[in-house]
Amino acid sequence: MTTRKILVTAALPYANGPIHIGHLVEYIQTDIWVRFQRLRGHRCIFVCADDTHGTAITIRARNEQRTEEELIEEVQKRHVQDFSNFQISFDNYGSTNSPENKAICIEIWNAIREQGLVKEKDVEQLYDPKAGTFLADRFVRGTCPKCKSPNQPGDNCSVCSETYSPTELINPVSTLSDTTPEIRSAPHLFIELEQLHDFLVEYTQSGDHLQKEIANYLKGHFLGDDNSPDGRKTLKDWDISRPAPYFGFEIPNHPGNYWYVWFDAPIGYIASTKQWCALNGENLDDWWKSSDVEIHHFLGKDITYFHTLFWPGMLKTAGFTLPKKIHIHGFLTVNGSKMSKSVGTFIKAETYLKHADPAALRYFYASKLTPRVDDIDLSIEEFVNKVNADLVGKVINLASRTAKFVEETGLSVSYPEDGGLFASAATAANSIAEAYEEGDFARATRLICEIADRVNPYVDDVKPWTLRKDPNKAQELQDSCTIALNLFRQLVIYLTPILPELAEKTGRLLNNPIASWSQAQQPIVGTPVSKFEHMMKRLETKDLEKMIEESAQPIDPSDSATTVTANQDNDAALQAEPLAEECTIDNFVKIDLRVARIVNAEHVEEARKLLKLTVSLGGENTRTVFAGIKAAYSPEQLIGRLVVVVANLKPRQMKFGLSEGMVCAAGGGGAEVFLLSPDSGAVPGQRVH
Repeated sequence: MTTRKILVTAALPYANGPIHIGHLVEYIQTDIWVRFQRLRGHRCIFVCADDTHGTAITIRARNEQRTEEELIEEVQKRHVQDFSNFQISFDNYGSTNSPENKAICIEIWNAIREQGLVKEKDVEQLYDPKAGTFLADRFVRGTCPKCKSPNQPGDNCSVCSETYSPTELINPVSTLSDTTPEIRSAPHLFIELEQLHDFLVEYTQSGDHLQKEIANYLKGHFLGDDNSPDGRKTLKDWDISRPAPYFGFEIPNHPGNYWYVWFDAPIGYIASTKQWCALNGENLDDWWKSSDVEIHHFLGKDITYFHTLFWPGMLKTAGFTLPKKIHIHGFLTVNGSKMSKSVGTFIKAETYLKHADPAALRYFYASKLTPRVDDIDLSIEEFVNKVNADLVGKVINLASRTAKFVEETGLSVSYPEDGGLFASAATAANSIAEAYEEGDFARATRLICEIADRVNPYVDDVKPWTLRKDPNKAQELQDSCTIALNLFRQLVIYLTPILPELAEKTGRLLNNPIASWSQAQQPIVGTPVSKFEHMMKRLETKDLEKMIEESAQPIDPSDSATTVTANQDNDAALQAEPLAEECTIDNFVKIDLRVARIVNAEHVEEARKLLKLTVSLGGENTRTVFAGIKAAYSPEQLIGRLVVVVANLKPRQMKFGLSEGMVCAAGGGGAEVFLLSPDSGAVPGQRVH
């Protein structure tokens, strides 16, 4: 196998707040992929940094009566500690406020200017005369110009989803001073991205740089092509400067103007690499200007536009290596809903650590992550069940039930006959590796659990705890434990990218450190076995309930994301689909609505809209339901979720099979579908009245 040279980045967290479990989806995802590459023997460097510039930093520092530099230094220390606690293995973690970043910003800026891509024009912005600053979108609230909903942010309406500029808001108010801002004009610098249109079409629409859905999204919304109805779409100029006062780097030859945070933030990837190079005697060009290096970015779908259009354009113009792959993931929901401070599901990393093992979260996220841009849901019930069943019950239990019986003797001197169990698991290595490589960690964990499902019956059958009672069966006991512990070690090798701490403990237990993927191909024999140490604690629902309780915060009336009043809800949905004609209670009771649990979900390959669901009404009572929710949900999001079904609907024979019910959902269809779920405490089979 040829050794690859890989540079990996995760998006830079903003230095204005703590790391929370939504952030950790990305950093755990990236860390798993990096650890897998290292385990395979490739040279893989993982760099990141804090994103430190912008008005928000200045405002917070001013409110806390300290300098921006003091603020970002403290936040960086907290971020680094949080990442370390979740075993995130950065090779370098820097800051965009570094001298390295400023130097590379200047280098790239000069290249962009030399290519004739920069122009200047006046821009009208809202200005707060009391605070003495131009207002970023987040510091303005007002009435939506379309649906007239009050208390909306400066860029888009949370009620009707309309996008607009802050100057279009009705009755805008500055959140910094609670005063009415005024419109002022100031010169801004722009990059004419349209000049790079042909390059960006080629980069985003060819090869495998992007997931298919992302490439199609860019093509449909920004780039267009000759075959699209409206033909080629003109890319908007990119506003990359902000007038003083602004915390950031001042633009050379443009005093009083600073690079917008989205210009210097991604350059932080290169600057962090430069810091690593200085510490390790490496040359930056060997990593960022070499065709021998694979550059992989991992990031959330909310910053797709910047990383797939602006960033490649900057790199291309300045002669840097383009990313081989940009891996984009969806958002995290908790118990089926967006993270919420008021409900307690906006959980900080440090709060989580008080109540649960970080390894549990790493495993659960891995079991949900696929190569697609799907949101993933952290259902507390599913979280507890999956971790306890898969890790504690199927994997760690193999060692806890057998290691103590061979502490005195060690492993057998030769590997006993095991009916092909080890050989079968060794054969699975390629399929598991392929899943890791593709970022399909959900498939990797399924394949690993399938091996565990074959191994555990062996231990149940040989019953080492019974063999121990018969002195004449000492060799049989040693052999059976040798088999069980080797199979356990094999599983842990495959899980090492996800659970590095478990791998370390396993290495100590069997006196054989796990350092290579290839170790899963050869059993170990004749080695001593150390005293078994606790490897992982079972999750307890009560602990997670305490975590949510601790995370809950009072609702801030000024925060429209957590405030809903009657006059904020417009009647657009009702107008689109008016109420049906009146019915009687006798009509209604004919419909038997029941709580059900989705126990399996899968794609219907021949169907564009359908997913095949198996729902349980309790016990052995299951139904097959074909639901038109494929555009809104992936199968992995649904398994284990409680839903409401029409249980007495007459079965319907479809092309793909018999549909025996209907799941209840709201929305207009397509991606705008929202499954109805009962509150926690409901159980399958209960009737909905």
